[in-house]
Amino acid sequence: MSVIVGSGLPSMNKTMMSVRMVGATCLAMALSGCAIMSSSGPSARAVRAERDHMVDDAQIKVIDVTDAVARDIIANTPHSSFVEDLGEGRPIGSVIGQGDVLDIAIWEAPPATLFGSSGSDLRLGSVSSGSLSRGTPLPEQMVDSDGQITIPFVGRVQAAGRTPQQIAQTITSRLVGKAHQPQAIVRLSRNAAANVTVVGEVANSARVPLTSRGERILDVLATAGGVRQPVGKMTVQITRGMKVSALPLETVIRDPRQNVRLEPDDVMTLLYQPYSFTALGAIGKNDEVNFEATGLTLAQALGRIAGLQDARANLKGVFIFRFEDPAALDPAIRTAARTTPDGKVPVIYRINMKEPSSLFIAQSFPIRNKDVLYVSNAPLADIQKFVSVIYSTFLPVATTATTLR
Repeated sequence: MSVIVGSGLPSMNKTMMSVRMVGATCLAMALSGCAIMSSSGPSARAVRAERDHMVDDAQIKVIDVTDAVARDIIANTPHSSFVEDLGEGRPIGSVIGQGDVLDIAIWEAPPATLFGSSGSDLRLGSVSSGSLSRGTPLPEQMVDSDGQITIPFVGRVQAAGRTPQQIAQTITSRLVGKAHQPQAIVRLSRNAAANVTVVGEVANSARVPLTSRGERILDVLATAGGVRQPVGKMTVQITRGMKVSALPLETVIRDPRQNVRLEPDDVMTLLYQPYSFTALGAIGKNDEVNFEATGLTLAQALGRIAGLQDARANLKGVFIFRFEDPAALDPAIRTAARTTPDGKVPVIYRINMKEPSSLFIAQSFPIRNKDVLYVSNAPLADIQKFVSVIYSTFLPVATTATTLR
């Protein structure tokens, strides 16, 4: 019996050696796999190390967010204003444009011979007989493509870009010496050039004609049938020539100063939630999230992505990647930073959510358009991944060894 057992030892030793070799091989594979374990993005340590690296020839700045930093960002953030960007505007009829139709009458003191002594203009309130002066209406004049009109005995008169009073003064001055005590009255008969284009999330996109009343933003919006989405999520964008300005519709309604007059050829676009940020990492939902022009804070952003994942998130590794306006940065950082071709500074804001004060800071820290909100994995989460890799690797080996025994 002892001979039989002794003769089996070499076989058992070979089996155990094979098991150890397989185990060592699996361990080596697991250790090498630690470097390539799946991850949702860089770790907090890797992000901190990027402060000395270069991205697109622009040095990345990592800034710890404090209450003072949040206040500086808010204070130095430019705020749009229709009053400042576009001005109050002037009612239509005060300035004549191409295509407008003008009603012109010439008045002369008796004896009126240049424009005739009969055919007084009853529309202008003249008296037919015994009057001291007579008004002679001229055919309606359309401002041509050169911005001019033609008046008998006067010639070509520049009309576009001028007020009716200025046009009347020019006509009167040119008739001196030709007519007896001439006077001219010019008024806008039909507005053919003063229109505003309304597009976007409105009930009816249209070209809305402007009148001498001086239509404002809300007047034109009402003419187009109003918006199709909730007011609180809408943005009004006014394009005037090469100038573009935008404000939340709610601000225009709340602040009457922002309800400015529109001018000819303005384009008013109604946009629904025109801004967005991207959320990545150890959070409840990785997604591009739209938000309204009234703004969004970090606390609201975390709420919209279902918060942080308790099992994965590193509370010290909440980051906001942003191309920041240099005016919002500390002068020391602004001086040393390299800007992108469009004048922005690449910045990473880091927030430690373990500190109770960070919850107050998050309620005021603003999220900007095209921001990237990233939450890194906690170190323990990486260790758990490693343990799961080891467990999944050695479980079949242990099962095999048990079977062999």
